[in-house]
Amino acid sequence: MVGTLRCIHRFGKSLTNQTKLISQRHLRCFSSQAKKPPPPPRNSFQQPPLSKPLPGLENAVYADSKEENNITQVTTLSNGLRVASENKFGQFCTIGVIIESGSRYEVAYPSGISHFLEKLAYNSTSEYSDKDKILHALEKHGGICDCLASRDTFIYATSADRRGYDATVNILAEAILRPQITAQEVETAAQYIRFELETLMSRPEQENILTDMIHAAAYRDNTLGLPKICPTENIDKIDRDILFNYLKIHYVPNRMVIAGVGIEHNKLVESVERYFVDKPPIWGTKEDTRKVDNSVAQYTGGLVKEDCKIPLHMGPSGLPELAHVVIGLEACSHQDADFIPMCVLSVMMGGGGSFSAGGPGKGMYTRLYTNVLNRYHWMFNATAYNQTYSDTGLFYIHASAPPNHVRDIVDVICKEMSAMAGEVSDAELRRAKTQLQSMILMNLEARPVMFEDIARQVLAVGQRKSPTSFIRAIEKVTKADIERIAIRLLKSQPSVAARGDIKKLPTLSEIHSALLDKDGFQSKGRLSIFT
Repeated sequence: MVGTLRCIHRFGKSLTNQTKLISQRHLRCFSSQAKKPPPPPRNSFQQPPLSKPLPGLENAVYADSKEENNITQVTTLSNGLRVASENKFGQFCTIGVIIESGSRYEVAYPSGISHFLEKLAYNSTSEYSDKDKILHALEKHGGICDCLASRDTFIYATSADRRGYDATVNILAEAILRPQITAQEVETAAQYIRFELETLMSRPEQENILTDMIHAAAYRDNTLGLPKICPTENIDKIDRDILFNYLKIHYVPNRMVIAGVGIEHNKLVESVERYFVDKPPIWGTKEDTRKVDNSVAQYTGGLVKEDCKIPLHMGPSGLPELAHVVIGLEACSHQDADFIPMCVLSVMMGGGGSFSAGGPGKGMYTRLYTNVLNRYHWMFNATAYNQTYSDTGLFYIHASAPPNHVRDIVDVICKEMSAMAGEVSDAELRRAKTQLQSMILMNLEARPVMFEDIARQVLAVGQRKSPTSFIRAIEKVTKADIERIAIRLLKSQPSVAARGDIKKLPTLSEIHSALLDKDGFQSKGRLSIFT
């Protein structure tokens, strides 16, 4: 109270009426007999109700997730180039180009061209003198870029602020149609590939190498059997002229689809016409008399093996040296009537690594987990894959274990493959269908995945099926469908790829016999691990 009185004495005559009232309230608070002032009425601040919009503000624009309002639009330009897009709420957009190219089309060239082009992406172009200029132009719009080569497609993709879509389309056109590909860039790409091959050979992970090997076994010396990884002996054979000849034949409008997510379709079409149609490619517009090799993939089956020493994991991991075996069967294309049931079967088999035993949603109840990884302590990995292409498919299981169990690996995997044609329980079919449906919906929440889905479907069939149509197709899969496609798989000749210390690997004919016998090698008295 003393301090308050001093303030009153110091500013006494200059106090306003409001200040006097406040001072009086302070004095009353220090008095033991003072009464508390009544609370202000609730509506004294005149707050606007939340049920009415604030005056003077623009109407809010909300994201609409209804599927009927999110239809993929497709436009075919005068030169045959297709543009597909789907608008999606958000600040950023993903725009990219998918090209019907890849290692399966390299039959008339040294294998490894796609590997080189992957390393040469987004380098110097007619407009940008080097890669740094391209990255700087993208950074102005918060953008990033990437490219990915596969066996049958090549994808260039960018993600940036949707306000910078025009500059993004220009960068894509420059990188794809107007690259300089200087001698120095080719030499740098060759150095990258040499280092990558050395890294692949020095790491215990073998997935990339084994994927090339199983395709080489399944499609010997044709189309999909050609290596995706550039062979060491071809690195010095590939030069600027070979790369430009390949681009001139394969990077043509009718083999391309430009797709966008999070952008208005008409704006994307205008930019594509400006940079992909009006401006010619660096190799000119004169039609080349050479034709693309459109041979249909010929499944052969066979054995590809490499007896070598697999590197160990660095550090105190405790993992032993492993031998790897992959057993594959001819599946179906993504246009086949059995495509959806084949996907369900792949999810039902599932699998993974023994040191990552899964969890809810990770497939811990799939057959390869329950029947293989949880039963045989020496099995370190067992995973099912289903690769689909426009004219064929490959279903295979990759397994790994110490070298002394190589024969056991083959027996266990053959037994599981043979059992695919047996009884399927209602619970595991329901679980596999639900898991596949959830995987589709969750993956399509990511903008880059949605872009790739649009691009691949439009490239394959000219339009995009909605996710709902796939969900319904999955729901219609029955146990009879699984049994039918399993029998279809087992009728094909097996493809086998093996790497590591594989001296105990059975012959191809023995593996084929084991696939047709549900008891594997046991019935022939060679193994007794199931007794």
